[in-house]
Amino acid sequence: MPEQIDIDKFLNRHLINIQKPGRYTGGEFNQVKKDWTSVDIKIALAFPDIYDIGFSNLGLAILYDAINHRSDALVERLYAPWPDMEALLRAHLLPLFSLENRQSAKAFDILGFSIPYETLYTNVLNMLDLASIPLRSIQRREDDPIVIAGGHACFNPEPMSAFIDAFVIGEGEEIIHEIIDLVKTEKIKGMHRNEIIDHMAEIDGVYVPKHFYAKMNEFGAIKEIQNTYNPAKSLIKKRFVRKLPKPVTNFIVPNIRTVQDRVVVEIMRGCSRGCRFCQAGMITRPVRERDPEMIIQAVKEAVKSTGYEEVSLLSLSTSDYSQIKPLLNRVNTLSKELAFEFSLPSLRIESFSGDLMQEMGEKRKGNFTLAPEAATENTRQSINKPISDDDLFTTVEDIFRMGWRNLKLYFMIGFPGESIQDAERIADLCLEVNRINKRVLKGRGKIHVSVNTLIPKPHTPFQWSPFERRDSVLEKYQAILEKLKRSGIKIDWPDYDAAFFEAVLSRGDRRLSDVIESAWKLGAKFDSWHEFFKYPIWEEAFQECGIDAGDYAYRDRKEDEILPWEHISSGVAKKYLYGEFLRSEMLQPTKDCRDGCSNCGIQSAFAIVCNEVRTSDQ
Repeated sequence: MPEQIDIDKFLNRHLINIQKPGRYTGGEFNQVKKDWTSVDIKIALAFPDIYDIGFSNLGLAILYDAINHRSDALVERLYAPWPDMEALLRAHLLPLFSLENRQSAKAFDILGFSIPYETLYTNVLNMLDLASIPLRSIQRREDDPIVIAGGHACFNPEPMSAFIDAFVIGEGEEIIHEIIDLVKTEKIKGMHRNEIIDHMAEIDGVYVPKHFYAKMNEFGAIKEIQNTYNPAKSLIKKRFVRKLPKPVTNFIVPNIRTVQDRVVVEIMRGCSRGCRFCQAGMITRPVRERDPEMIIQAVKEAVKSTGYEEVSLLSLSTSDYSQIKPLLNRVNTLSKELAFEFSLPSLRIESFSGDLMQEMGEKRKGNFTLAPEAATENTRQSINKPISDDDLFTTVEDIFRMGWRNLKLYFMIGFPGESIQDAERIADLCLEVNRINKRVLKGRGKIHVSVNTLIPKPHTPFQWSPFERRDSVLEKYQAILEKLKRSGIKIDWPDYDAAFFEAVLSRGDRRLSDVIESAWKLGAKFDSWHEFFKYPIWEEAFQECGIDAGDYAYRDRKEDEILPWEHISSGVAKKYLYGEFLRSEMLQPTKDCRDGCSNCGIQSAFAIVCNEVRTSDQ
């Protein structure tokens, strides 16, 4: 394989000249490297950001483990190269290559991208270009891999529809095997590439953009979305795993420090709370829990197989896990036996009791994170996060009394109907938290506040709401900063242009494919990195394409308007989401799913009983 020899020589000669060579060498502990010639189907899993970030993506770890259990397939990994490495690849006319067998991305049968957020779009194009794969699906040849994509950003696939042959909507553990089986069978039959892609559309949860056409009215709004290939399949429903399988335990151990150097065990998937701003909570319904015995066994196996000294028990709302206290008790005992620390991300104030705090009392006191999201009780009612100020302050006091000294608080501004006084209340609340710090810890605690701007995401009740305009956002930030001056509280917030850019891409239609390609040609990449994001490039791209970015971000949507993602179903009914939008305006909370069904549509869409699915493996 001459190409592989060239890459080996290249690495031996040039790695010493680039930052963090371990990003590109592979060979990590627990890596699986199969004989390239021994399998029928070859899959590359690609993350459109650098190794340091993409390595920790749990979704890719799950798929890597699942595919490697097959004897007829292999899977290898690709990450976006840092600019120094990209420059060397281009200078030496070498392709983007996989870590395991150092094969060109173009050599695989399937190239699968994980796209968790929209600011990775230009990196996808850059990686395709580095692999010498035509950017647009329509331009690809018979010897090009089938390019698929999945992840949360794919619940509105339209902005990337020109570049992806097929999208996987929803969870991948089961559907990936159906895709591999189909590609293998069709290849044996001698089917052409385009025929295989057409047949992939017959798999539930697969969206093939070339089969769909959006008719526009004279005002530029969508009049109708049609499946011209199979009109009977005009709605693509997400895939979800009814019973969560055994967690991944044989994690690869990275060559360099990554953003999450720890074992991750997912204890629960989905969220029953119904926060109206939260896309993840809506699109991952219904809630499914893993059995505590399965979790404990997974922690044991993962710590022993990796040597990691930290374990993270993961879910969207960890403290809502129905058996969290006995589970924590057992993890505490196990952590002493196997000498590891553990963390619980995503703890909710509503379900974070004193008993739970006590269970955590013996663990190492690092950072503690709470997300009130809004600073007034009315706004928290509006977003369906009905926490009282008293409950919040009691939780903060308990945290400080139990020995944690670093507290991070997450807030958002830009909610529908929010006033400048509502935003200023964030500062007042933080000052009260600081007074608790002074009373309990004599001021030795450190408080870090993060304030973000609401991005009204698809498949949420706020998808009809506009993104807040610049002057209003900056006025609110300035008011918060003014009140927190000389308080000793650290505060950070995102660049407005970066948030606006994400809002536009997340709410866009397929006309944005031209904008994304134009921006990439103008030099846009690593848009999720502050030091690389250049909004003037995007402004120029929108002007080149004759598209008003503000129309996507700032416009109120009508109740009966056909949204660009209308043909993609999370299972949560549009009627329910609009009802939640109206309840938000009336400051009416909706009960937790576990306290009674609110008829969101999941049960009828998938012919399930949510409570039975949630407890099916217990």
